[in-house]
Amino acid sequence: MSDTDPHVPADDASAEGARARAQRRPRDACPYGQDTPERTAWLEGYDGSPMDRAPDLPMDNG
Repeated sequence: MSDTDPHVPADDASAEGARARAQRRPRDACPYGQDTPERTAWLEGYDGSPMDRAPDLPMDNG
């Protein structure tokens, strides 16, 4: 499957983003166009969290 296949489901794009991070590729290596669901999913996979959710707070050590 190609990284730039326009018919890639968003779940696959998310997995591709996570794989890109694991391979130490830069975040701007996303192959999907601006304002596409696939780009959003790829970046969510790369970052490890949904973009529409606030970041988790640090865990308290007490």
